Amino acid sequence: MSCPREIREKAEELIVCEAGILARNSTGRRVFEPECAIRTCFQRDVDRITHCKAFRRLKHKTQVFLQPEGDHYRTRLTHTLEVSRIARTISRALGLNEDLTEAIALGHDLGHTPFGHAGERALDGIYAEGFRHYEQSLRVVDRLERDGQGLNLCLETRMGILNHTTGEMKTTMEADVVRLSDRIAYINHDLDDAERAGILQPGDEPAVVRERIGKRNSERINAIVTDVIENSGGGTLAMSPGMGLAVDEFTDFMYSNVYKNPVAKGEEKKVENILWGIWEYYVNHPENLPQDYRRIAEADGLERAVTDYVSGMTDSFAMATYGDLFIPAAWRVK
Repeated sequence: MSCPREIREKAEELIVCEAGILARNSTGRRVFEPECAIRTCFQRDVDRITHCKAFRRLKHKTQVFLQPEGDHYRTRLTHTLEVSRIARTISRALGLNEDLTEAIALGHDLGHTPFGHAGERALDGIYAEGFRHYEQSLRVVDRLERDGQGLNLCLETRMGILNHTTGEMKTTMEADVVRLSDRIAYINHDLDDAERAGILQPGDEPAVVRERIGKRNSERINAIVTDVIENSGGGTLAMSPGMGLAVDEFTDFMYSNVYKNPVAKGEEKKVENILWGIWEYYVNHPENLPQDYRRIAEADGLERAVTDYVSGMTDSFAMATYGDLFIPAAWRVK
């Protein structure tokens, strides 16, 4: 009698198109493991990412706005979940492997720093070998999770995570879907948050965005996703020329008016000093690193280990650590 995994793999032969990746055709893991009787290999990747510590820390990491006052601003975790839902919708409609798509989407930002891209830019300037969050995301799943053992994910998941930003290496159609879904998610939810913060007002976006994409967050996402589904196929992911032009103009508008806005980004100049101070302290005092990172220092070098430690911090933990290290504690006379 077939086990649930074999039944699912058989079903994939019917629902996954030629451009998609069947779980049974996965290139496999870096270290061999027997197959699970219940889940396909890509389902297991989804579960491993969802249950890892780095995934949980995303809820306390900045998406765009540093330390916003309000409960409804996106965090790196809510961004990840929005990317996952958009990507799964597109993947299902195009007959791709939803489980692989979800695994890549859930893991794509695991290596992000505290304080969003401001933290990434700071660490890139501090660490001599450079820092890119997509490379760090792969390092998290390969090297840092499970006390240095890594999550031992499938190659297709790992390469999708690595290439979710640049797409320099052609991997799978599912990875392409995540890369596009990431963009669809952030330009839309960051506009929503910018309006919530008073950085922008409804209607500030270019006319072509309102006319071709929509005036509300849900309307815009639905319009772009629908256009992608209608214009993709045969192993290619595409938008209509009109929608592509509108999305490009939307993206340019967001970079000019939000991502580089001096009001929205006014506090970011402080990020470099905070992360540099923490990083330099632990390079000079490696004995105070957590034990896991001391082991990494022995194997991969001290600066690599300190970069791993600092990049994994949440915003609040980085602030607290900086305070503990450099701000005098209050004292009382007994």
